[in-house]
Amino acid sequence: MKLGIVGLPNVGKSTLFNSITKAGAECANYPFCTIEPNVGVVPVPDERLDNLAKMYNPQKVTHAVIEFVDIAGLVKGASRGEGLGNKFLSHIRETDAICEVVRCFNDDNVVHVDGSVDPIRDIETINLELIFADIETVNKRLEKARKNLKADKKYQVEIDLLEKIKKTLEEGKSARSIEFNEDEQAIVKDMFLLTTKPILYIANVSEEQLENAKNDELVLKVQEYAKNENAEVIPLCVKIEEELSSLEDDDKKEMLDALGLNESGLDKVIKKSYDLLGLMSFLTAGEPEVRAWTIKKGTKAPEAAGKIHSDIQRGFIKAEIVSYSDLMKEGSMLLAKEKGLVRSEGKEYIMQDGDIVLFKFNV
Repeated sequence: MKLGIVGLPNVGKSTLFNSITKAGAECANYPFCTIEPNVGVVPVPDERLDNLAKMYNPQKVTHAVIEFVDIAGLVKGASRGEGLGNKFLSHIRETDAICEVVRCFNDDNVVHVDGSVDPIRDIETINLELIFADIETVNKRLEKARKNLKADKKYQVEIDLLEKIKKTLEEGKSARSIEFNEDEQAIVKDMFLLTTKPILYIANVSEEQLENAKNDELVLKVQEYAKNENAEVIPLCVKIEEELSSLEDDDKKEMLDALGLNESGLDKVIKKSYDLLGLMSFLTAGEPEVRAWTIKKGTKAPEAAGKIHSDIQRGFIKAEIVSYSDLMKEGSMLLAKEKGLVRSEGKEYIMQDGDIVLFKFNV
């Protein structure tokens, strides 16, 4: 699963990417520094794995991972190819969700592509370019559907949906603001629209703003805007996150304590991004390995088993499951079994986040 980090030039995108991945993406104070997207795969923070590791003392601990793509700064006219826009839009199209970095700090030493700091203007600049690109996609699809309608009346459903989407886009709203029914979702998924992708806004604030970021005037404006798209906002100081990412665990904890924070902003971003993509983890635990396995929310037990190996899915018999909270409460799998907290689930069981599983199978 890929999550694209986007934003105008010089808002902190590449610095955020560097902090998340420690991959050393090029970062400089001029537009279009990032032309080819940088890609980094990072572990999803999960304290459950740390606690299970203490219980099982495994040879290996494996976290779930998420892939971040650092996409170059968009500018006005990107949908018409300005600033290498077509290339950038194609990179966004290849991602599963969008993480948009918005500048909410003033700094005379960091140039702004539009000359002043205005987060809502910046958000609308990017959203409009994505909307323009989607209008073009919808128009092409409409033209094709209308031609096909002459031969098959079933295309009327698609035409009605496309016209609804087009109307919303032309009002300057993202397609994600529309509530689609199940049949419509299947059609929309096949369109690969940019504005249907789930989005998370990162309000990049200064160190001085951070302590009271939730009440910061600019951050509040971003939150108000995000409500209309059912999106979330995470305020953080990218500069501090960059420093935190370079520290060892003990020093990092000491700095977080000094800042009055329970976890870094980056951990919040990674966890929220995982959730944004509709993902969750089931767990396996034993002496060889403690591991988190990534599945879509709503996945049934046999499909989850297939994440480990296709043979396990093919020969699925049942899943022996205990919830993480029950195992931690009892202190061992043996005690959990004695209390009747380990249960057998069949093919129709829908996996829950934090299920600790042993699959039984026969091939």
